[in-house]
Amino acid sequence: MHVEAIVERISVSAFAVPTDRPESDGTLAWNRTVLVVVEASSSDVTALGYTYADEATALLANETLAKIVVGKNAMAVERNYDGMVAAVRNLGRDGIAAMAISAVDAALWDLKARLLGVSILSLLGAARDRVPIYGSGGFTSYDSKELAGQLAGWVKKGI
Repeated sequence: MHVEAIVERISVSAFAVPTDRPESDGTLAWNRTVLVVVEASSSDVTALGYTYADEATALLANETLAKIVVGKNAMAVERNYDGMVAAVRNLGRDGIAAMAISAVDAALWDLKARLLGVSILSLLGAARDRVPIYGSGGFTSYDSKELAGQLAGWVKKGI
């Protein structure tokens, strides 16, 4: 277990994942989803955070936010979050800035948990003993049969 650690590296990648056909949510249609992945490292430990967003989110995370947290205390996640929020002050905190902060912040929480040798659940604590889950059905461009196939097996019956 590491108790003192410095964020040594933030690595950001963006992956464009093509869809099998145009997808939609009732307001917009698209033919790919971009996954922004953030890896935070300290010593021999690497952690992960991600978001779905435009490539501009990855650029902001890499060019602006990484500079804020690299070299800082990996245990001070809240302080690192505050630093990232301050860094986007003149950009606006909503939109891609919020998504970039979210991905880096998730990676930093994962890093802290891994450095301490605990799960994120143990690190943050649970608000409830159980959480009901559901499948929203994905995208409105899928017909009922496709939605049923997508949701099959997500929820254990009888819970």
